[in-house]
Amino acid sequence: MQKQIILVTGAGTGIGKLGAQSLAEAGHVVYASMRDIAGRNAGRAAELRSLAAAKNIQLYPLELDVLSQDSADAAAATIVREQGHLDVVMQNAGHLVVGPTEAFTPEEIVKVFDTNVLGAQRVNRAVLPYLRRQESGLILWISSTTTKGGFPPFMGPYGAAKAAMDSLAVTLAYEIARFGIETSIVVPGAFTRGTDHFPSAGKPADAATAAAYSRYDGVMDQIGERLSALTPDNADPQAVADEIVRIVGLPAGTRPMRSLIDFVGDGATEVFEVSERVRIEFAKRIGMGDLLEAKVRRQEAKKLRGS
Repeated sequence: MQKQIILVTGAGTGIGKLGAQSLAEAGHVVYASMRDIAGRNAGRAAELRSLAAAKNIQLYPLELDVLSQDSADAAAATIVREQGHLDVVMQNAGHLVVGPTEAFTPEEIVKVFDTNVLGAQRVNRAVLPYLRRQESGLILWISSTTTKGGFPPFMGPYGAAKAAMDSLAVTLAYEIARFGIETSIVVPGAFTRGTDHFPSAGKPADAATAAAYSRYDGVMDQIGERLSALTPDNADPQAVADEIVRIVGLPAGTRPMRSLIDFVGDGATEVFEVSERVRIEFAKRIGMGDLLEAKVRRQEAKKLRGS
C-alpha cells in the first residue's frame, strides 16, 4: 500500500469519523476536519488526538468550516504546507433534516444545500488547484442511496441536496479526468445504528405548519424505527469505512466510479446499474469516452504494468 495524504470533511462524527480513523489505521496520513475545533468540537478533536497517540497513527484534527471559502482554502494550504502535496479528498460533510417539506422555509432549504452541496464546492475550489497542478489525486464522495433508491417521506430537502451533490460529483468527474484526477462515489444506504445521523437531524422552524401534518405522526416520528426494522443485525457503518479504505488503497487508474453499501435494499443498486450503463454509453456516443477515466500519469501507468 502506498501512503496517501488525505483530507476528510465532516470528520467529527459518523462515517466521516469512522472513515478518517480507518484510513489512518491503514497507514495513511489523515487530516480529520471539522469546524470550531477550539470551541464546540474541542472534545471531538481531543478524542482524535488521544486516539492517534494511543494507536501511533497519523490522524490530525483540522479546522475546516465548509460554509466558509476562506476556511476551506486555509485548510488545503495547511495540508500542502505540512505534507508537500495532497492525494485524496473525501467529501463527506453533510447534515440531515427531517420534517414536512412545506414547513421548511426557502432560507432553511438554502442552508441544507449550503452544507451538503455548496460546502463541497468550496472544498473543490480549495483543493483542485493543487491536484490539477500535480496531475493526480482522488476526489472521493460520500453520497446516499436516497439519490436513486426509494426513501421515506419527510426527508425532502436532504434528498434534494444529496441528489444535487451526486450530480455535481458526476459532472466534475468528466471535467477533471484529463488532469489525472480520479473520482469515486461511495453510496451508503440507511444506517440507523452506529451514527448520529437521525438523532442529530434538524427540524423545520415553522412548528405550526409541521403540526398541521399531525395525521402523519405515525410515519414522521417512526422513520428511524421503520428503517431499523428493515436493517439486518450485521449492518454496521464500519462497512462503509472499510470500503473507503479499500478504494483509497487501489492503484491509480483502477478505482471504481461508484460503490454501494446498502443493507436495507432500497432499490438503488438496481437503478444505479441502469443509470451507469446509460451514462457510459451516452458519453461514448457523443465522442467523450476518454473522459470516463482519469488520464493516469506515465509513471503511474508503468506501476500498473509492473514496469
